[in-house]
Amino acid sequence: MSGRDSELEEAEPASGFSDLSDSEFLQIEEPEDGDSEKPSCSHNRHLEPVEKALETAKRKRAQTPLETFRLLYLCITDVSAQVWCEQQMVYKRERPDLLPLENTVQLNTGKSIHLARELEYHDLVSVCTTSREDSWAIKLLNLLAMIPVLQAGRRVREFPVFGVLEGVFVVGVIDQLGYTAKGELELSELKTRHEAFLPSAAQKKRDRFQVFLYKCIFDAMVQGHLTWDIFIQHLHLRPEQVLGPQVQEQARNAGFTASCFQDLLELAFLNLTLLDIPVIDRLQIEYIHQGTNAPLGTEVLAYDDDAVRATVRDFLAYWKGQRDPKGVDVEDAWKCRYCAYASVCDWRLGRAGSPTVKSRPKKSR
Repeated sequence: MSGRDSELEEAEPASGFSDLSDSEFLQIEEPEDGDSEKPSCSHNRHLEPVEKALETAKRKRAQTPLETFRLLYLCITDVSAQVWCEQQMVYKRERPDLLPLENTVQLNTGKSIHLARELEYHDLVSVCTTSREDSWAIKLLNLLAMIPVLQAGRRVREFPVFGVLEGVFVVGVIDQLGYTAKGELELSELKTRHEAFLPSAAQKKRDRFQVFLYKCIFDAMVQGHLTWDIFIQHLHLRPEQVLGPQVQEQARNAGFTASCFQDLLELAFLNLTLLDIPVIDRLQIEYIHQGTNAPLGTEVLAYDDDAVRATVRDFLAYWKGQRDPKGVDVEDAWKCRYCAYASVCDWRLGRAGSPTVKSRPKKSR
């Protein structure tokens, strides 16, 4: 079973679902809750002087990027985009108007290919949602539907993953999970290409890191490192929220009884930890051509946990406001020729585009 909101409103602007790789487009956007749930301190005309001072100080303090973009979580593709160019990733949020139309067309083509593959495994059902809890409940129902299929040794597609990295909540969708002939749990990531050849080494590096993050999050989930109370805390969700009638109906159709959000949370996390799902043993990326669907090649990846976590610490330091965003190094300045934000990029104009860098002579040997 797979669910999808039929009435969508943007609850968290630039939440990550508006800037997806072709592997994450099936994540469900969150409808906006009523104004009664939102903080209303700015409308309180009877604050004491100390409270007024505290509120003013809070408004004036420097915001982290997570706060600036009003993010409760990041998509895995947000983090993996930093491999290519962190500054470009920031500009995509700040200046989406500069994104070329052809990029959108290619992304939509990739979405169609992913959707066709998913429909080979299950149908999609439209579900009306009335709260953020409803939207996350649909994700949990999809997870609950896939766990027994995976445990039975069969393949699943669009497997949702959630986790906390360096104190930041991160979400993603794994293209495909299944078992090899040797009994290894294999993650297979599908990448569609507009060109009929394999990507460059720099593009492969970004793709690899995305897959590494999937393994990192998935393994933590099945090992019990993510608990439902952590889930609630980071996403600011209400465990007691009554689920909408269509969400409850979908739960009953899947064989579950759930009246409130906490019911599904407890079911999902119990199933993840008690059904003995193994960690991911094998990682691969499959590249295909968008125009012909022809395979371009498959790459098997070697996972280095220490290296992945070191990179995660550096990348998330930006999101937590511990450092400024970085552009590409001088040796990667060629990327700027393909960037829609080159003309407005402070990093490029101040570093890679400076006359000093351009005219730097090669060292004699």
